[in-house]
Amino acid sequence: MSGRAKLQTDGERPVLRLERRLKHAPERVWRAITDPAELEHWFPARVDVELRAGGTIRFTFPGEDSSTTGQVVTADPPREFTFVWNDDTLRWLISPDGDGSRLEFTHTFGRGDPAIAKLAGGRTAAGWDGCLDALAAHLAGQDFAQPRDWHARMASYVEEFGLDDGEVLDGGTIRFRRDLGWKPVAEVRPLLPDEPGWHLVHDPLEGTRVEFTEAAGEDVPAQLARRHEQLDRLFAATHGVDLPAWAPERVEAARKYYSAGPTEG
Repeated sequence: MSGRAKLQTDGERPVLRLERRLKHAPERVWRAITDPAELEHWFPARVDVELRAGGTIRFTFPGEDSSTTGQVVTADPPREFTFVWNDDTLRWLISPDGDGSRLEFTHTFGRGDPAIAKLAGGRTAAGWDGCLDALAAHLAGQDFAQPRDWHARMASYVEEFGLDDGEVLDGGTIRFRRDLGWKPVAEVRPLLPDEPGWHLVHDPLEGTRVEFTEAAGEDVPAQLARRHEQLDRLFAATHGVDLPAWAPERVEAARKYYSAGPTEG
């Protein structure tokens, strides 16, 4: 089973949920998600862990000299492995499922403004999809090639989760906010439209995002549709993808969407 990630909330915090059905016993899956030698085959960083509640877990990413650390919350073999990392909580639950296992993974975004943290849901979902696919391949003894179509994968989740929607704020201002991953601000700035209202924000924990605001005009749905298209094309351009202009049918569909849907922030 390789289902799509879901973006939900726990209280006010955004939560990503992914599941996989694996053809391996819980004990085998447990080793794959907790043993540093196993993690090397599918996790994007080198991991060192004290496998006990309260233990330290350390991550070192390729090309980086320094490490980041987190803390183990639960280490209950072969059922649950939970740790906190950069104020986010990652929880792995393993349960028997026939002759294999069901792996349920949740990523709770615990840092900063929930609305800003949620913007990263698209890229984070695409990233965990790739990790869990690599995990399944490792367990099956197969080679795994990381996908190349990251823009399409992320854009699909951004649209599915509604993270590309514009909104109308109190006072009659329209606003869009779009996550741009970890793109350097200097790299993105030349791609911005040459008109007022476009701003770039970079945060060491959240990455880079673009924000656009302008006063609402007479035809707000058409205005939102136009800006939505610009944001889609900007997001693609940051990944080296040149999207064609929207067809008239898509522009009209977006206008109808904004006419019918709630857009108040």
